[in-house]
Amino acid sequence: MQRRLFLGAAPAALGAALPARSATSSDRPPEPSSTWARAPAPAPMRATADRLIDIAVCTRPFRAQGPRIEAERRYGKTIVHHYGHGGSGWSLSWGSARVALALVLAQRPRQVAVIGSGAIGLTTARVAQRAGLRVRIYCKDRPPEVRSSAATGLWTPDSRICSSAAMPADFAQRWEAMARSSFKTYQSLLGLAGAPVEWRDGFALSDTPFEQPLPDEDDDGEPDYPDLAPRIADIHPRSQALEPGEHPFHTPYARRFTQMTFNIASYQRLLMDDFLREGGTLETREFVHPREFGTLREPVVVNCTGYGARALLGDESIVPVRGQTARLVPQPEVDYMLSYRGHNLVAIPRRDGILVATQEPHDFGNADASVDRATSERAVARLAALFA
Repeated sequence: MQRRLFLGAAPAALGAALPARSATSSDRPPEPSSTWARAPAPAPMRATADRLIDIAVCTRPFRAQGPRIEAERRYGKTIVHHYGHGGSGWSLSWGSARVALALVLAQRPRQVAVIGSGAIGLTTARVAQRAGLRVRIYCKDRPPEVRSSAATGLWTPDSRICSSAAMPADFAQRWEAMARSSFKTYQSLLGLAGAPVEWRDGFALSDTPFEQPLPDEDDDGEPDYPDLAPRIADIHPRSQALEPGEHPFHTPYARRFTQMTFNIASYQRLLMDDFLREGGTLETREFVHPREFGTLREPVVVNCTGYGARALLGDESIVPVRGQTARLVPQPEVDYMLSYRGHNLVAIPRRDGILVATQEPHDFGNADASVDRATSERAVARLAALFA
């Protein structure tokens, strides 16, 4: 198991911690340290438990083989399955939706049904609309009640996307194509009202040298993950080591990096507003068996139910990965991220608050969606110690 990578963190930050995953592993020369040293001192995060304003749990749908993107004919419909992205749903959504769209268009429909309004469902609906299709979304919950609303909001296209042992032979190439396609679309969303997508600087912190591996923790069944990040190293800005006097944090080692982030609330609203403005419709409906797909008016159904597909389809290949996030009161003056290596801690400034995420020892395979406030309070305390 490789929890030392803490896949809830940004690949750029993790690359700073482990050189093999870093954009600096390319042939480009390193950026001079003085470039970062001239940056203004970062404003401290006010990390106290009394400033917690929200705690949420997200159950990420991990599949060892990677996302299920395939079509089948059942119940008088063509059903395109599009789910199982682990922790990479938001990051891969545009590229993954375009793969699913090809299966939809092969049926030459004029109308398509999308089941689910999470990250994959909303993006699939938008890609289908852009292709000229009329789209209706059927969903039990809508943002912000969907699981995707509790995501960290980091560009993490390789976060729990598949296992090294079960990865199909051609998966790395397909993953790269999806990642690059999504990345290009996200660049077109920069600068929009509400800042749905932003680039931010951040600090990767460590108590030990970054080149020194951390010991694996006790094995609790979590698999090893493939090292895919080097395939897209050219679209990640370089990270840079900092000297002790070049950062204010109470750790002996630090690197600075730049990472793409999503403001989930405004981004979901953007997707929903665009969907409705271009003629999309929503219908509240809960499905308890896939045979109910046969009652829909649309000839093609795209199943974007995420973790819900485990119960709906009886798909035991989906493994729940529990993730808890908390938000502190927003601090507009805080414009940087933190990733604390070896402590499974990430802090991300978003417009709706400073998001604090942590990975606990038994989150893999854990479907418990109940909030544990003590976990978030401990994470906030670890964050506060960096500024003490």
